[in-house]
Amino acid sequence: MVISKNNKIDLIQTLEYRNIINQITDKNNLKNIIMKKNINLYCGFDPTADSLHIGHLIPLITLKYFQKLGHKPIILLGGATGLIGDPSFKSQERKKQSIYLINEWISKITLQLKYFLDFNCGYNSAIIVNNYDWFNKMNILSFLKKIGKYFYINQMMNKECIKNRINKNIQGISFTEFSYNLLQSYDFTYLNKYFDVILQIGGSDQWGHIVSGIDLVKKIYKKQVFGLTNKLITKNDGTKFGKTENKTIWLDPLKTNPYNFFQFWLNINDSLVYNFLKMFTSIEINTIKDLQKSNKNSIKKNSAQNMLAEYMTCLVHGKNALESAKKITNNIFYKKLDDLSKNDFDMLLVNGINNVILENKNYSLQEILILSKLANSRSHAKNMIESNSIYINNKKNSSILYYFTKKDKIFNHFTLLRRGKKNFCLLYWK
Repeated sequence: MVISKNNKIDLIQTLEYRNIINQITDKNNLKNIIMKKNINLYCGFDPTADSLHIGHLIPLITLKYFQKLGHKPIILLGGATGLIGDPSFKSQERKKQSIYLINEWISKITLQLKYFLDFNCGYNSAIIVNNYDWFNKMNILSFLKKIGKYFYINQMMNKECIKNRINKNIQGISFTEFSYNLLQSYDFTYLNKYFDVILQIGGSDQWGHIVSGIDLVKKIYKKQVFGLTNKLITKNDGTKFGKTENKTIWLDPLKTNPYNFFQFWLNINDSLVYNFLKMFTSIEINTIKDLQKSNKNSIKKNSAQNMLAEYMTCLVHGKNALESAKKITNNIFYKKLDDLSKNDFDMLLVNGINNVILENKNYSLQEILILSKLANSRSHAKNMIESNSIYINNKKNSSILYYFTKKDKIFNHFTLLRRGKKNFCLLYWK
């Protein structure tokens, strides 16, 4: 934490120092307010899946910073806005879901949120609200009369998320999604009135909605409120982490198990890892800088990645899951297979790497590569075998006509199949 001249923690500067803040409204005024008194703030999440993913972590971590200093975090789950769909930076309209499914997703997400914030710490205990509770009681005429009169079409058309859809999508944007901005803006006014919320945080793609909410509060209640956006987390190729992209890393262990979660962070590119240590962890900045310097001349090239992987896996899944992920990683990357016990293989099967359960019959290597999803076709499988990138129990196999035999089955049941250095599948023979 950064300490100000009057020996108080400067939270805004701390978040900037850790490269967490993207944009902020009236920074100096907000900074003065939160250093003098505790505030209520909120962040909204639309339930568009049955789990949060790593793209949601930075807003949650930001709320956690505020709560540690006595401020009260409020999570808004968009039971209503989830029915509409946020058009921000989406090339096409989201698939509409039923209220029953959205409520089911809200229940699961609620359980996940309780791992990140304290919901039983007194005056600044975190709370969860659902905007369906107030929108469900409002009819279209009262909404248009009460809220719609403050929004002007020409201004809304200039918002980036609207312009992108109109200019790049042949169908443009439906009125349903066009109205999303009004709904999120009203959320801020509702929370300001009934929960005394003066700050909204969100990803940088929410900036337009947040500013609209700030303006609406000012027009209706003549009050100043604030907005803060986090930097979006991007992958090695520069695209953002999101559940509509490939290989989403979910927070639900049933969707992304702790081993794969650990491996994701372990394989973060060197160009990103030190910034991620700043953003995602509470490790001292000087420690991160020292680590970066030492790694330039160190043979332990993954020490920063190891630190990040251990911290994040423990944060999301707990100590036991972290120890399991580390043991699995050690077993398949650093140990000889001869040193693994049957219990080690059982653990790999239940908690670890991708696996396929097979009938005890003859399979060709090409068939298994497709079944294990290490290859997407026979020609793809053949090319990988011929290029010497396939290993059976850590031994290279370059025979395109190979069939599995009893000698490939460790403890009569297990075969470790590998493509390249990092893509594994455990075969379990019944």
